[in-house]
Amino acid sequence: MLKDELINDFNALKIEGMGTVTDLNILSGAYINLSYPLPSGESVKLWDDNKTYFGNQMHKENSERCYGLVADENFMLVCEYGDDGVEPEIVIFKRRG
Repeated sequence: MLKDELINDFNALKIEGMGTVTDLNILSGAYINLSYPLPSGESVKLWDDNKTYFGNQMHKENSERCYGLVADENFMLVCEYGDDGVEPEIVIFKRRG
């Protein structure tokens, strides 16, 4: 099942301070599609607002920031952000498989 595969994939990343992923929710692309700043100064959105994705939010240990997890059958993202998605940063964005 895709959800279980994604949970295993996120846990295999072993991101410091993220903890163990135990569940993913189905989330709207419009809800999770943050605008990420690039080194060039431009911003980019990575997901389709009209699709749904598996995702979750996890508190970052010893921090006031959170990790956001988003994935579909092709890609996975771990990002970090403050309250209400402020100042998002891409931690990992990669093709699955």
